[in-house]
Amino acid sequence: MSTAIARQELRQNLREQRANLPAAARIAAAQGLLQQLQQLPELSVDERIGGYFAVNGELSLHLVVAHLWRQGKQFHLPVAARARQLRFARYSAASTVQPNRFGIPEPQVESKELVSPASLELVLVPLLGFDRRGHRLGYGGGFYDSSFAFLQQTERPATPLLVGIGYSFQEVATLAPESWDVRLDFIATERELIDCTPA
Repeated sequence: MSTAIARQELRQNLREQRANLPAAARIAAAQGLLQQLQQLPELSVDERIGGYFAVNGELSLHLVVAHLWRQGKQFHLPVAARARQLRFARYSAASTVQPNRFGIPEPQVESKELVSPASLELVLVPLLGFDRRGHRLGYGGGFYDSSFAFLQQTERPATPLLVGIGYSFQEVATLAPESWDVRLDFIATERELIDCTPA
């Protein structure tokens, strides 16, 4: 079986597991996630934080976002450009959001208000699967890898710090990275905060 086919089968399997998660488990996971992320000093120190709007059963950041807003932090959501590049838009309780071409809600802002991935300090990254070395199984579009490719030329951890967010059942023993994959620095689940930086 080719690596591409194996990845597609793994994606499908993890999507199904995530879709079948009961509502009570999702709520408990969101609470657990906040507790785990609070162990990360950057969550308290950094001012410009990127995240995502949970869709299709992704682990919700709503409690994390509320926590950041209470601390006066700037929270940003990704906006998908045409060339597989993400820009980020500041998101607040007053923001207007509209689904993009993938059905993912994006803040409606002027293009001049968008900020580059490199201008963020901490980014919470959605995923379908992960291993403990920081390898991420994404959705196949390549948006995150191309947007944060500049980190591949930098000694890690660097700025922004990349923290993958997923349920503990999304962990797999090992993922074979592609040459373009950008490694995560940490992974946060509802149960633990995993440090993926080399010893």
